[in-house]
Amino acid sequence: MSYLRLIYLSFFCALISVLSFFNIIYSYYFNLYLNLNTYLYSLIISLVLSIFFYYIQNNESKFTIYSKILTVLLGYFLLPLIISIPFYFSIYNLSFINSYFEAISGFTSTGFSVFPNIKHIDQSLILWRSSSQWIGGLYFLFSIIFLIDIFDNSFKKSLTNFLSFNKDETIKQSLKIFFLYTGLTIIIFIILNLLKIRSFNSLNLALSIISSGGFLPSNDLGSILNTNIQIIIFSLLLLISFFSIFLTYNLLFYKNRNIDFFHEDLNLFFYFLVILSFFFLFFNFDNNFGHIFLSLTSSISNIGFSFTSIPNNLNFLLLILVIIGGSFFSTSSGLGFLKIYSLLKFSINEVLSHTRPKNIYINKLLFSKTNFKTEETYKYFLSILVFIISLFALTIFLSIGGVDFESSFKLSILTLMNTVNSSSYGIDDFNFNNLNFFTKNCLIIFMIIGRVELLSLLIILKKFLFKS
Repeated sequence: MSYLRLIYLSFFCALISVLSFFNIIYSYYFNLYLNLNTYLYSLIISLVLSIFFYYIQNNESKFTIYSKILTVLLGYFLLPLIISIPFYFSIYNLSFINSYFEAISGFTSTGFSVFPNIKHIDQSLILWRSSSQWIGGLYFLFSIIFLIDIFDNSFKKSLTNFLSFNKDETIKQSLKIFFLYTGLTIIIFIILNLLKIRSFNSLNLALSIISSGGFLPSNDLGSILNTNIQIIIFSLLLLISFFSIFLTYNLLFYKNRNIDFFHEDLNLFFYFLVILSFFFLFFNFDNNFGHIFLSLTSSISNIGFSFTSIPNNLNFLLLILVIIGGSFFSTSSGLGFLKIYSLLKFSINEVLSHTRPKNIYINKLLFSKTNFKTEETYKYFLSILVFIISLFALTIFLSIGGVDFESSFKLSILTLMNTVNSSSYGIDDFNFNNLNFFTKNCLIIFMIIGRVELLSLLIILKKFLFKS
């Protein structure tokens, strides 16, 4: 498994070199020579690191869960460092902290940007921004497989018949994710082209949608989506980041699966229908539900895209949807709908068991025959507790850095949920370029905290704070 850890880092360094090569070809083809050399730098450095990780010897006798978590965290700091090279050496005179901030924002699929006007950026760098989201989304999915041991057995069974992943099974599931992820990206790109959206915009939007990223190829979405049919289909495509990435695969290739196998996706579908009906009944005043529908699907998918015409009274509700999130095994962030639902049901049953002790209360999810264990609810509670602590900590740090309290609170939620700031949350005009060094570093650290499974942070804290 020590060898697998090095292969893990080697693969993503190689993937960055491939994307650098594509950007070089793209720049040559469209005569975009302004930032051409910058992609050559990232190509050489990422290729050298890939070869280094592949051939380096590792004498570690036992590969513990702590080593796995630290490896994932190392990737979240190291890979954006390579991605930041084209930003730093570009013609736009970005400082190192701004370049690294942009790279971290893309790699964590958050979407915060130091560029005030996207129209002033050449197309190759816009494509590089979107590519950073794509590789970051894939890294997040691979990290789940890599850290599979920290999750419960019911989650493991949704991926494989094995309860413990050996090297071969890890590689098998990772390859499955890679081909699914790439295939869905191509399908989204084709659909957007069929909607008569410009190919360059379609490619960038496809890379953003599949990764739950927030980077747009233009300053506003309204300049790309012009018709109602484009808005509706685009909104439905955002749901790909809401449901499990394995949903399409399981529907196509597993014909003998019972309804219990799809219980998470069914719960998510039921949840989506409820909130869709609620928004349609109570917030469809101006017959402009298409814009609200897009903000709705974008929020539950932790992407954050929206139009500028969203009413301010929806900001709080959409922020709640961002916090809840969607499927665990997707590129979206959020706490996870099933986590919150399971914890809520468990709490209600515990209260009822004291008021009506003779009754039996079963902790079972809808569309599932399996009861969730008490140990799992403890994990969910700890994850929510870590989120609340992180939320208030970041809010305080941003306030100290000179950001007003309301913006600090909203921005903290979006940072931890890796969702871009937009008019859906009343913070679309926030200027990240003017933030001081301390504030930007706080956002960088908490963007990574939001992307790493909160349970893994608890394990690391336990390792260093409780030696016994």
